[in-house]
Amino acid sequence: MGRPTITASSLLLLTVAALIALTNANLTPEILNNFETLCEDIPKGGFAFQIEATDKEEDPLSYSISGPNAGFFTVAKTNGTVTINNQLDREARDSLVVTIEVSDGKNMATKDLTIILSDANDNAPMFQASSYNVDIKENVPVGKILLTVLAIDPDFGPLGSEKYSIDEVFPIEGKKLFSINDRSGEVKLKHPLNYTSLSTFYRLKIIASDEGGGSCKMNEPQSSFTFSFITVLDVPDLNPRFLSLPYRGSVQEGTELGTPVLTVLALDQDTGVNDIMTYTIEAGSGEPVPFIISEDTGVISVSSAIDRETIGDSITLTVKATEQKPNVYGKDAFATADVQISILDINDNPPKFYSCGSKCVEASEFRGEIQENSAGNLQINMTVKDLDQDGKIKLEVDGVDKDAFAVNPTTATSKSTVQLVVKDPQKLDFEKKKEMVVQVIAIDEEKPTMRSTATVTIKILDLNDNSPTFPKDTYTIDVPEHSPVDTTVATITATDGDAIDKDKLTYRLLPQSILKYFNVTENTGEVYVTNSTLIDREVNSLYSATLQARDTNNLIGTTVLEISLTDINDKPPKINPNSYNVFVEEGKEFRLQIEATDADDPESINSKIVFAIVPTNYSDYFTIDAATGVLINRVELDREALEPTAKGKIELNITATDKGVPALMTSAAVTVNVEDVNDNEPIFTASSYEFSVKEGVKGAFVGSVWASDLDQALDFNRISFTILGGSFGSFIIRTVANGTGYRGDITVDPDVELDYEKEPKEFNLQVEGMDLSGSRAEVEVKIKVLDVNDERPEFKPEGPLEVEENSKDTGSLGSFSAEDKDGTSSLVYQMESCECRCNGTYKPCDWMLVDGKGAVTINPEAKLDYEECDKVKVWAQVVDENTEVGENNSISAAEMVVDIVDVNDNAPEFLISDAVIVLVSETASKGSSVTQVTATDRDSGINKEIEFKVTAVKYEDTNSQIVDFRTIFEAVTTQQKDFYVGIIQPTEELDSSKKGKYLVNVTATDRGGLYARTELKIFIIDKSFKVEVRFGLPKTEVVASRDSITLALSAATKSAVYVTAIIDDPGQFRALGDTLMMAYFVYPNGSALSEQDVNKKFTDPKNHDLLAQYNLENVGKVTVVQEPPNTLQFGLLGLLGGLVIVLIVLTTTLVCTRRSYRTKLKAAKAMKYTNMETTDNQRGGPVVPGTNKYTMEGANPVLNLNIDTVTDLGFDEESSNVERISVNSFDDGMSLHSENDRTMMVIQEEDEESINIEPLGAALAQRANRREAGSSEMGFTNPAFSVTDL
Repeated sequence: MGRPTITASSLLLLTVAALIALTNANLTPEILNNFETLCEDIPKGGFAFQIEATDKEEDPLSYSISGPNAGFFTVAKTNGTVTINNQLDREARDSLVVTIEVSDGKNMATKDLTIILSDANDNAPMFQASSYNVDIKENVPVGKILLTVLAIDPDFGPLGSEKYSIDEVFPIEGKKLFSINDRSGEVKLKHPLNYTSLSTFYRLKIIASDEGGGSCKMNEPQSSFTFSFITVLDVPDLNPRFLSLPYRGSVQEGTELGTPVLTVLALDQDTGVNDIMTYTIEAGSGEPVPFIISEDTGVISVSSAIDRETIGDSITLTVKATEQKPNVYGKDAFATADVQISILDINDNPPKFYSCGSKCVEASEFRGEIQENSAGNLQINMTVKDLDQDGKIKLEVDGVDKDAFAVNPTTATSKSTVQLVVKDPQKLDFEKKKEMVVQVIAIDEEKPTMRSTATVTIKILDLNDNSPTFPKDTYTIDVPEHSPVDTTVATITATDGDAIDKDKLTYRLLPQSILKYFNVTENTGEVYVTNSTLIDREVNSLYSATLQARDTNNLIGTTVLEISLTDINDKPPKINPNSYNVFVEEGKEFRLQIEATDADDPESINSKIVFAIVPTNYSDYFTIDAATGVLINRVELDREALEPTAKGKIELNITATDKGVPALMTSAAVTVNVEDVNDNEPIFTASSYEFSVKEGVKGAFVGSVWASDLDQALDFNRISFTILGGSFGSFIIRTVANGTGYRGDITVDPDVELDYEKEPKEFNLQVEGMDLSGSRAEVEVKIKVLDVNDERPEFKPEGPLEVEENSKDTGSLGSFSAEDKDGTSSLVYQMESCECRCNGTYKPCDWMLVDGKGAVTINPEAKLDYEECDKVKVWAQVVDENTEVGENNSISAAEMVVDIVDVNDNAPEFLISDAVIVLVSETASKGSSVTQVTATDRDSGINKEIEFKVTAVKYEDTNSQIVDFRTIFEAVTTQQKDFYVGIIQPTEELDSSKKGKYLVNVTATDRGGLYARTELKIFIIDKSFKVEVRFGLPKTEVVASRDSITLALSAATKSAVYVTAIIDDPGQFRALGDTLMMAYFVYPNGSALSEQDVNKKFTDPKNHDLLAQYNLENVGKVTVVQEPPNTLQFGLLGLLGGLVIVLIVLTTTLVCTRRSYRTKLKAAKAMKYTNMETTDNQRGGPVVPGTNKYTMEGANPVLNLNIDTVTDLGFDEESSNVERISVNSFDDGMSLHSENDRTMMVIQEEDEESINIEPLGAALAQRANRREAGSSEMGFTNPAFSVTDL
């Protein structure tokens, strides 16, 4: 078969068609979504987000989503509406990455989109235990933590903040017993428990709830509950209790030993303990107690012989039950009870006789008496008793005289008084028998053999039938007149023939009138004087009387008494006149005649008179003649020698006595008035005086001086006082009469106010005393001015005090100190107020106390916290309790400053920052700042100094794989005011090809070793996002304007600009003087701008004026590695330059090598497939950290194909295959497409034949070589497809 012939016109037509096809190449759609934020609680089928895409050709677009997380969503293919297919869960993952695919039917754009999941309150707090059970003792103290519950809410922030409460308590009475800390979950005891009186078991229903809120639909608070079962354990805190009270029993006397009587039972009221009881008998109503008790069983039994007649009808025992173990207070727990045991009687005692007086005594002999011939009962003081209970007694009389008497009663029960009754009075004859004897027999009627006998002796009394008689019929008696009353003048007695009347006669004196003078003693017959005055011989010298005697039967006998009075000396002398009042001047002689008479017979010695002076104070000054009665002075009379109270009078008592027996005397008063003469000077009572006076009192009394003049006349002894000197006008003296002398009262001048604090403090006064005659005397008076407590106390300055925070009872921190100028002060301190400086502002607090001595102490109820308040000011007032005058407190309160000293009790705290940490690897050189952390410590001074350290570094790649990494960062600590800043910087050059993030653990440690830890997520911007910006300016100008250019670029792109280099443009076709600036453009959220995004920003008309001044030309993609020559570009130039040669070649190719062309063309397409396989550098562009929002095209390695140089005709020369690559360094969970997920686009031809394996193998081999060369961004030149093939 011959080769076809190709004409020149056909070749030209073919060439033009090829050029038209290249000119009309279809552009790839652009995806506008960068990232999305979704609530995790969007229901299945709910709207998620809208895929936004544009196509310049406005072709119809189809939408799809792929990737591992695509199953969560459903997308409307025609409009890009994305809905929820499977429920989202932020607690499982806080972000998702999906690949958005948009196709216009010819080309497909892909982008990895990060979706951030917002938290919804879809989780309730979950308790970590199904129930919380605890056993506690009933005496656990109030305020003790009983248990702690814990619930965890997987939601974030306030949605996951747990708050605890007690919803209900069973039984309901226990509601007030417990409380719970709403944050820590600590359950505390509020009121005391009691095992006995309250419940022994409590069930608490505890609620844990979150705060709810948030921007998602599920924002209502969630809660869950658990139960806590609290079992109260009994402790031995109660005494035991006896049951079945009261205890009463009985036992018969004579019961055998060991016989049980009754049983007592006591139980421990602490029913949860139920201790064993030990029983004892503590006391009994009789001794010894005839009972014992079993320690174990409480059985009371007989321990010794029981005799009812000895111990009584009953006995009361005090029984004690003691718990074997001490109670909770370490003491024995016990209870007591009374047990009454009745003693039952048996008939075991015979009746017996008793003689009863104050008490009854057993007797067998009794006596009685009765008059002869008398009838009736005979009292013999006999009592019969049978000690047995209700004993029946029979009484009988026996003996020789039993016929004369009977017994009464004849029968008795238990006890009775026994009398004898006279049956035959005629047998009672004194003359025949003076005494009779009978026996009284008592017989027990139940046991007649038990009997007793008593003998009764009866005395028979005689009757009275004789009268009394006196020995003489008349008696003569001499009695001295005026004998004293009760003087016995005679004793006269009578006799009576009846024996019964012996010593029983009574006497009486008759007539009645004689009784004024004499009387007789009724039983003895003694006659005595009744009135001494009336028996006067001079009035009546003889008295006559009848003395009568009477016996017991009223029989009478009499005799006559004649009483004569004898004379006595009964008239005393008489002084006439009976008093004398005489005057004599002191120093002169005195003489006075005393006259006296006596009425007695002048011839008898009774009338002879003797004079005498009765001794007195001044009787020795005088003498009297005993016979004549002349009274004279024996010493010179001196008025001043007399007592002043006597006023010159001497009282003498002169007596006149007769010589009778007894001698009689009379007396007369003699008053001698000694008249005064002025013969004495004034005399002070002391040689000097010393007084004191308080300051500040006008007219105050100081003291008195005393002086007297021995002259007793008022005109001679009157004294007046004068201050001669030393007063300085401060004192005055007033004269006051005072008794026998005069007093000079010294006072402060009413116009003068003494002041102790000023001079002088002591005065020496010369005081004169002068009488009316001009006689004078002087004395020195010393006056001391006393300090009066009139000064207000004043505080002394005090330095500040210090105390460490958290201190409790440390005693006195320091004291307020005050002084008082007065020497008698008693200072008491009182706190007025207390203020704490908290955050620089003072406010009232109660951290400090001040006691009465001024000591500043810590309030035991306060907690000192430096971080809350760092300084305390205490104001106190001081009071002088001894202040006498004026105010007693200080003028103003004193202030004491107490500095709270910080202790290292707070760990550092990181200040949370919401800033995204973005690291441009290429700009992060060793020692450069990547980011910084800030921390503070609530402590102060050295305790707040913080040092930062990087403790660990991990690397998380784009597949969410986390591995430990070497420590490539370090922290440099700096301080900024009150904050410490840790500058995080690399320790080595970073690998600019890495994508993902570094997890950097940083610790902040204070000087005390307390620390806090935080983890930094540093997202990496790799070199694929580096953009070259071309300026039509020399390099020097660009460098000089770098700051302003950077600001302009940042303003245009609204991103941070990181400049890595400024170089001259090395391009072969660029104008001389162009400059390239290598830079990264990064948003605050961490997503980076691609070259395409930057170009859009720069070409925006709004930024024209901002950028035009810097001669900005265009934006180009940075060539990361040296690319091979663009074969497409040079092929086109060669095609145009050698058209003739091409026509010849085409003719030959079309005719001869058609089959070979088809085969190799398929190989080229296979190579194109190999170029579009996803690599790390092709995955995506910059994203928002934590989302799947991509910012550039080309992220889909299947649809966004790299254009091979063979098929690229060069119409889009400003773009290359490398520029279409977008790598998202923040794509969490990014994975390569599986072979099954890849979409292979194969160009189909109408008459396609089977593929030749050799060219395909060569293309795949070339792909493998390119991978090994490590140039993932290199353009591809197909060596097997050349112009020769055409």
